[in-house]
Amino acid sequence: MDTAKTDRFVAEKWDDDIVPQLVEYIRIPNKSPMFDADWVKHGYMDDAVKLMERWARAQAIDGMTVEVVRLEGRTPLIYIEVPGTDPASDDCVLLYGHLDKQPEMTGWSDDLGPWKPVIKGDKLYGRGGADDGYAMFGSLAAIQALKAQGVPHCRCVVMIEACEESGSYDLPHYVDHLAARIGKPSLVVCLDSGCGNYDQLWCTTSLRGLAGGNLKVSVLSEGVHSGDASGVVPSSFRLLRQLLSRLEDEVTGRILVEELFVEVPEGRLAQARRAAQVLDTAIYDKFPFLPGMTPMADDLTELVLNRTWRPALSVTGVDGMPPLSNAGNVLRPHTAVKLSLRLPPTLDGDRAGKILTKLLTENPPNGARVEFSVEKSSTGWNAPAMSAWLEHAIGHASKEFFGQDAMFMGEGGTIPFMGMLGEKFPGAQFMITGVLGPHSNAHGPNEFLHIPTGKRVTAAVARVIAEHYDASVKGLTQGVGVAAGDTRFGDHGCC
Repeated sequence: MDTAKTDRFVAEKWDDDIVPQLVEYIRIPNKSPMFDADWVKHGYMDDAVKLMERWARAQAIDGMTVEVVRLEGRTPLIYIEVPGTDPASDDCVLLYGHLDKQPEMTGWSDDLGPWKPVIKGDKLYGRGGADDGYAMFGSLAAIQALKAQGVPHCRCVVMIEACEESGSYDLPHYVDHLAARIGKPSLVVCLDSGCGNYDQLWCTTSLRGLAGGNLKVSVLSEGVHSGDASGVVPSSFRLLRQLLSRLEDEVTGRILVEELFVEVPEGRLAQARRAAQVLDTAIYDKFPFLPGMTPMADDLTELVLNRTWRPALSVTGVDGMPPLSNAGNVLRPHTAVKLSLRLPPTLDGDRAGKILTKLLTENPPNGARVEFSVEKSSTGWNAPAMSAWLEHAIGHASKEFFGQDAMFMGEGGTIPFMGMLGEKFPGAQFMITGVLGPHSNAHGPNEFLHIPTGKRVTAAVARVIAEHYDASVKGLTQGVGVAAGDTRFGDHGCC
């Protein structure tokens, strides 16, 4: 593969074709079903699917088939197949992404907005461009870059789902439905992850799991005068705070339940130390800290481990509280919060959900009514040992298109598809990467896609697919998959 030709092809494809499509995609408010219960009625998801389907069908790729698969009562899935150079080979590359989006969020700059695409310099602002609208475009562009030079590749399957941000609960059903057509991929490429910087290729080696749900503490059947009741009726907020203190040290933020920790593998410790050396203070500088704020630890390696291999609690929503402008002198009847507990990659998500439920609901303080409903529980993912051919391919790709060595690090988020595929195809190798780097702010305000990184990641994927074919010819990619139709997946939590 000619590096310069690949670089030029991909750059032109992005500038002339992909970026204009992403601009139109960002305009569509196709929020994931968890955030838009009437997504079918609103039709935005179908609009996004049609945009991508139309673009894919317009690409001149010999033998490619494009299909929108719809199982009853489920979000749609775009399924694309590109025949391999050698029709006798049953080896396969599976490329994955999603097209559903997180909700709007507040705090966007005056000239920006979630559904308002804006290009500033080399950044495309708006919800979903980087997470994860570019994935299908980048996947097909990488394949086209190979075909433009006559570089051989194995059969490629592209799957773009529409409920990843809600936990990918529809995806196991599609994987089973399409099992015979998918085959047994020996390489899975996922473009839904992050990068520590925009200067080199970053590959994700682990993902945290997630246990989350709604915690409600009730003390009264209705609100009462706070002057009359305070000092007599326990505050629901104070009791909820007591319950959270069973789980988390409110001073340090450390999770107090030892059962929610795992032993970090030595190899992942080494990767964390290396990432800390390369990133330095960028580990926390990328976040919009207020003046005077400091991170949770001084040791940079500890910060990397905190966000990749240790449990951590976030309160992401609250109910039972009026806005400040309408808050009278009332002792409120209840307080409810939405909890998001990130889990170490190898901790079972269902087990963590049960631990959390027992911890929060047993022996309620002052006999209050305490309710906790697990909304999502997902086991994380720890990548299998990397084959020599893939390590070489990723390193080669980073040197070619970024000019620096590749980096490997865990990520703090959750991609349910990875654990699912790890179970389904235990012999597969994984290239998990993405464009979500410093300040890109996925899920938050002012989210952006760094266009040069999108181009480089696309070119890097092309290189890896090319080297996968070489390894396949030599018999170095063969693994054993679980039998088609195996449904032992269970439910998965959201990212």
